[in-house]
Amino acid sequence: MTRRTRRTHSPAFKAKVALAAIKGEKTLAELAQQYDVHPNQITAWKAALVDGAAGVFGSGTAGLEAAPAVDLKVLHAKIGELALENDFLAGALSKAGLLSAKR
Repeated sequence: MTRRTRRTHSPAFKAKVALAAIKGEKTLAELAQQYDVHPNQITAWKAALVDGAAGVFGSGTAGLEAAPAVDLKVLHAKIGELALENDFLAGALSKAGLLSAKR
């Protein structure tokens, strides 16, 4: 008996199989045969879907709180530093004759 190569399934496929398992119209064995995956994998996808379902109905601010706050002062300082560096290097290259005037 030969071993199968590892397959990766798309999130849409996993959701479709997990929803079919939640519906309960077919047994796990039937679903495993229909979608050509192991029944344990279907059970894992079903559990992941049930655990993650609460996030769909959560408040809209939950995603914003999870993202780290961005410090705009630091970003603006970095932009200024890079702009100054670009201007300096452009001047040095143009004096050396290595930068075209078409810029």
